[in-house]
Amino acid sequence: MGSVTQTARAIESTAESLQEDLARLEIQKQALERELAAVTAHLGSVQRALDALQALMPGTGPAAAPSPRDPAPVSVPSPTKPQAARAAATAAESPATAGRSDEAGDGSTTYELTEQILAYFAQAGDTEVRARDVASALRRDTDSGSINAVRSTLDRLVGASRVQRAGRGLYRAVMP
Repeated sequence: MGSVTQTARAIESTAESLQEDLARLEIQKQALERELAAVTAHLGSVQRALDALQALMPGTGPAAAPSPRDPAPVSVPSPTKPQAARAAATAAESPATAGRSDEAGDGSTTYELTEQILAYFAQAGDTEVRARDVASALRRDTDSGSINAVRSTLDRLVGASRVQRAGRGLYRAVMP
């Protein structure tokens, strides 16, 4: 009878251990899915920015040599017009379109993250905050991928002049 009891305890212990492993692996899977979604969004954003910049460069844009992705000729703005270049770069990095993902790991899109960050800064006022603090406030500090997604979004918002860089690793809301 002692042998049966020991076997039952061993099975119960193994089942508990496997349940703990399962919970840990589910959390890890979700974190990796979020990180992959952030990397995918950033990749798309960088590709659009690169395409926009290449279109502005004389002799290297799509008008010079159509690529297989975009066979139609494109008119290249004059490189002497800085406003056109800035507009193209801003359009490439627009938070409304940068990194949109219908299937992010946690069901959200980069646009939603942008809106959450802007709402956070609207409440924070003139306070200087770190990216990690923003991620924590948005409950996106569970893994390095989520924090890096917040950092990348903050950097895009700085580039779009919607958030200010207050110092190394510090951000502040843009005051009107």
